[in-house]
Amino acid sequence: MSQLVVPSAPQTLSFDPQRLHALVGDILEEARHRGAVAAEAGASSESGLSATVRLGEVETIEYNRDKGLGVTVYFPAPAGESGLRKGSASTTDFGAEAVRETVRAACDIARYTSADPYAGLAEAELMAREVPDLDLFHPWGVGAEEAVALALECEQAALDADTRIRNSEGASVTSHEGYRVYGNSHGFVGGYPTTRHSLSCAVIGEQSGAMQRDYWYSVSRVPGDLEAASAVGKRAAERTLRRLGSRRLGTEQVPVVFAAELAGGLLGGLLRAIGGGAQYRRASFLLDALGEQLFPDFVHIHEQPQLPRALGSAPFDNEGVATQARDLVRGGVLESYVLDSYSARRLGRQTTGNAGGVHNLRIDAGPAAGGGDQAALLGAMGRGLLVTELMGQGVNAVTGDYSRGAAGFWVEGGEIQYPVEELTIAGNLREMFTGLQAVGSDVDTRGNVHTGSWLIDRMTMAGE
Repeated sequence: MSQLVVPSAPQTLSFDPQRLHALVGDILEEARHRGAVAAEAGASSESGLSATVRLGEVETIEYNRDKGLGVTVYFPAPAGESGLRKGSASTTDFGAEAVRETVRAACDIARYTSADPYAGLAEAELMAREVPDLDLFHPWGVGAEEAVALALECEQAALDADTRIRNSEGASVTSHEGYRVYGNSHGFVGGYPTTRHSLSCAVIGEQSGAMQRDYWYSVSRVPGDLEAASAVGKRAAERTLRRLGSRRLGTEQVPVVFAAELAGGLLGGLLRAIGGGAQYRRASFLLDALGEQLFPDFVHIHEQPQLPRALGSAPFDNEGVATQARDLVRGGVLESYVLDSYSARRLGRQTTGNAGGVHNLRIDAGPAAGGGDQAALLGAMGRGLLVTELMGQGVNAVTGDYSRGAAGFWVEGGEIQYPVEELTIAGNLREMFTGLQAVGSDVDTRGNVHTGSWLIDRMTMAGE
């Protein structure tokens, strides 16, 4: 396969993409020179600024500039054994001698490791043949003074929202940009730049001697797409104020709505269960579940890796495999696992282009009750619990048992009645998936998993 053309470098990059591409090429050549039958390498450089304020005072201003490279080499197995021996090493020193020593270290490690019949690069025919421009690079150019001013504005908007906002955990502004290159001995070398910017605020409210906290944040590849600093602060205050006066509830089984920002965690439970590692280790509550009906038939869960500007977008995965749109669940039926090349070989399958994880996983809104936002789901639920905060881990990946601390709101007649706290909600993920009644249109896109709120038919709510 011919080497990819290096994309032209945006003039505002604070590092040299051409140098990173050349560095990866040098690493691969050094590995070949030392006898590796296959090799892969990655190099990255990034820089950023973070400013945090609290109660009107600057707490931290941090600049970062990081770089690193890593190499993995493969050597043939000793006589009488099958597979490849693998060794990896990394460094933050881009000097020529350091690069040679890093490759040498990886080769030395490989010579002492056991051969693995499943080790090796992803198949050559699956490599990305081009690196499309996904519009992921939008530098902000914000300086420390401006970042502090925005953070102060954000926090002050929260503090000014209501006299019951008595304290603050601070407000932060961050801006980062980076460039990553990956290459391997198939002849693939590719790289692309990215940016990520955010505004966040967390405050504490007090009423009748009881305190509550909550937060809000905005994140985007594009600085102009961030919510206004004052809007982030006001939203943080509103979320805090609505939790004041929280009550406790008894123990019973009720329907539950998970707010959109929490529902992504339920999809995370699915991803862990259908991940290649969990499957070949035989440690999943969805073991060998391919082709099974896991959700109601309205559920469509799919991956959209090449959405312009999206936070989870990537033209290729961590092994150079081209990413592509695909279904994980259609009609409620599990159609695909989440595999890299190693786990795929262990399972007798082909990689799904997910070395490093999924890219822009989305569950579509539906059915009729999901045609609206969270309020529509509450109306469909009638009486039950709206969960807006979860605490603790409490998820058993082997059995699917789910038990977590929770807080939120009690709902009657489809309307929020009052805030609640100190609850535990429990169920089993497989039963929760089956009991999914609706997905809202209030999609949270501030991450790699895009979903609206979920309405689940029944869970155990334990309180007083």
